[in-house]
Formats: sequence, C-alpha cells, structure tokens
Amino acid sequence: MTAARLSRSAPASAAFVATLAVFLVVGLLGARGYLDNFLRYRGYPPPREPAFVTQPGTLQRMQVRSPALGGRMQEAYVYLPSGYAQHPHRRYSVLYLLHGFPGRPLAFIETVQMGIVDDVLATRNRVAPLILVMPFGSTGTFSDKEWVNGISPGEGWASFVAHDLVRAVDARYRTISTGAGRGIGGLSEGGYGAINIALHHPREFSIVESWSGYQRPDPLRSVFGAQLQLLAANDPRRLLPKVAPQLRKNGTYFWFYSGSTDRLSGQNAAFASELARAHIAHHYFRVYGGHTWAIWRNSARAAYLAAAARLGNG
Repeated sequence: MTAARLSRSAPASAAFVATLAVFLVVGLLGARGYLDNFLRYRGYPPPREPAFVTQPGTLQRMQVRSPALGGRMQEAYVYLPSGYAQHPHRRYSVLYLLHGFPGRPLAFIETVQMGIVDDVLATRNRVAPLILVMPFGSTGTFSDKEWVNGISPGEGWASFVAHDLVRAVDARYRTISTGAGRGIGGLSEGGYGAINIALHHPREFSIVESWSGYQRPDPLRSVFGAQLQLLAANDPRRLLPKVAPQLRKNGTYFWFYSGSTDRLSGQNAAFASELARAHIAHHYFRVYGGHTWAIWRNSARAAYLAAAARLGNG
C-alpha cells in the first residue's frame, strides 16, 4: 500500500471509529435509560392524573431523626391528599405503607400509583381522604432489615416506624393522632413488617394490611442474631395469642391477600384461621396471579378503600 493510500484511509478509519463510538455511547445511554425507567415504573407508564382531578395531592420528602436507629436521619415520603391545603382545620387519618425487598418507598407512588388512587377517590367523594406515609426501611436498596428490631445496635426498624416516624408525622401534619386514625400496610416483606409491627404495638394501628406478605420470617442471622435468638419474638404466629385480647379490645382489623399461585398463600390462609380462632376481625382472600406488581397495582384501590372505610376521619 502506498503512502498516498495510507493517508487517505487513515481519516476514513478514524471517522468509522468515531461513528462507532457515538453509536455505542447512544446505545448504552438508551439501555441505561430503559433500565432506569423499568426499575422506576416496572414496565408501566408513568403515573398520570385523570382529567377530572383538578387538585391533585402533593408528595413531600421528610427526614426523621430516629433514636431507634441510633440517631440517624431516615427518609420517608408523605403524600398529602387533594384538598389538604384548602382545608386548614381538617384532620386526616394516615396509612403507613412499607415496601418490600429489594425495594424503595416511591414504588407505592410510581408503580402502584396509590397517589392517583387517593386523588380519584377524594375527588369523587367516595371516602374520607388519607395521608399516605412511605418510609425507607433500610440503609440501602439491597440491605435486608425485615422491618424488625434487629440484633445490632441502632437497628430498631420496627420502633422507628411505630414510634419515631409516627410521632414525627403527627407533629408535622394535621393527623388524627390516635390508633383509630392510623393504619399500616405493606407489600411482600412490607406485608410481614406491617403485621409484625402491629402485633408489637397493638395500640398504634387500627387496621393492618398485608399485600402478598408472609408470617414466617426469613431466618436471617444478620437480623435475628447468630443463634436466631430474636426469631421467635418476631414470629406473628407466636405473637398473636399474646396480644389477641388487646386487638379485640381495640377492634383491630386485618385485611390481607395473596396471589393464587403465590407460594406464600399457604402461610396467609393459616394465619387467617388463627385470626378466626382468636375472634379477631379480618378479611383474607386470594386474587388471580403470583407474587407480582400487577397484583399490587390492580388491588391498590381495594386496599385504599378498606383502610379508609375503617379509619376515623376529621
């Protein structure tokens, strides 16, 4: 090859490499954008308010200093319902929602779309609107804490929710600051967490919801100790008989479901039988499907209505 041909081919090769690099960068950015979008919305379109909702609710982020977590600042999100600002003397019941693992609190807004459910039902005057509170229950998306008071110092995740977070929300917002005005629920691991926390703090919540949750906690030594010494103390099946009298006195109501093909459905059916034997008000049912976002999203309206119908209103 002559020097002239080499000089002509070098710019062409450089242009090809540059073009290829651009295509690769664009492709990688597109793939990253698609992945981020999927993780955020789980394949569903972003939330969009119906046209008839003229005053949507507002989402706020709060930081709670938690003694139960060793004094750390812990994140939570609060969804204030439509009309909150326009009714300064009204007080609202609160539904606390616990995410699964791995998980994050905004999944209730971005994927399950509980904010839109809140807005639609409030606009149509179907029920008294609720404040939704969605805490972050870990130190990282892939750090499993099971929503319990763990073995290590500063790992009081159940106390963070039932005491530190509840007190902070009651102090900052116009809530009905009694157990009659509070509900707690969650999906998957958050469903277990909601039941476990409610049984440890039977005066704090009057309705308990579990969406595809479970009652047999995972035997995690990092959470329950090297000898799993805290496992029995966080087993709803063992806790229920001890607190059943208080639950009956309070009129606490359990509302929970599982998918028809969910391997956890047997645990839930057994727990429903235990609630029946303890004469505790409850409603357990199965919906078609597995352990999926589709079930939680499709059942969001029913979950909201069940909570709103039982909670006091201002």
